[in-house]
Amino acid sequence: MKICIVGLGLIGGSYAMGLSLKGHEVYGIDHDLKAIQFAKKQKYIIDGFREDLKILSFCDCIILAIYPQAILDFLKKNSSYFKENQVITDVCGVKSSFVRKATLLSGKATYLSHHPMAGREKIGIEFADYRIFKGANFLITPINEASKQAEACLKQIASDLDFGRVTTISIERHDQMIGFTSQLTHAIAVSLVNSDYDADTVRFIGDSYRDLTRIAMINESLWSELFLENKEVLLNHISNFEKELELLKKAIREQDKESLNNLFKRSTQIRRKMEK
Repeated sequence: MKICIVGLGLIGGSYAMGLSLKGHEVYGIDHDLKAIQFAKKQKYIIDGFREDLKILSFCDCIILAIYPQAILDFLKKNSSYFKENQVITDVCGVKSSFVRKATLLSGKATYLSHHPMAGREKIGIEFADYRIFKGANFLITPINEASKQAEACLKQIASDLDFGRVTTISIERHDQMIGFTSQLTHAIAVSLVNSDYDADTVRFIGDSYRDLTRIAMINESLWSELFLENKEVLLNHISNFEKELELLKKAIREQDKESLNNLFKRSTQIRRKMEK
């Protein structure tokens, strides 16, 4: 396929790297000339563009690896390049706030959103590595029944990048689940790190703290937008988490060993089921 990736950051760069290695003809668009130069030097892309974007009209698939609201602006400005039998997709971590609008702005092209459930705590194309996708979940999120052509295109990308399970779900269900498994976990990690008032903590870090807080190293611009775009869902998940934390606090305060045992047993049973 001829593929154009808009946004050559960590995820866009990792897509470019992996898809090029699989023999696709990959081009890049980014406002950062250094990112384009790096991608070309590493042979992630054949060529890159900042302003004259006619390349869009020659591509079979356009992958938008940019922020949600930037996607809408991009589609508005470049709608004249979109054509029939062309698939436009995005890699955003929220969907409900913009995908319907994006679909309308895609004109003759077919818009089908997806979400690669993988990433790193680093940002920038210099940290790109398609191996972060190996075995990861790949979510396809149509707003109506997906066209066979568009679905086949995304499944091909998932296969070429070595993703594991491919799941098709509604954008509402996506945002509900991602609000819990991704956004809430980031909120917890950030809050845990920011609650540290001891300058000596670094001397006492073990695997549990390291594993829990890795994702606290966060792209503030991106995640601020993701949290606010999915505000109601995330607030509900935070409230449920606070209720569980209160149960734990109450058991500790009252020296209620039986309640603590039951909470620990329940969490172990729930987590163990996920290993199957």
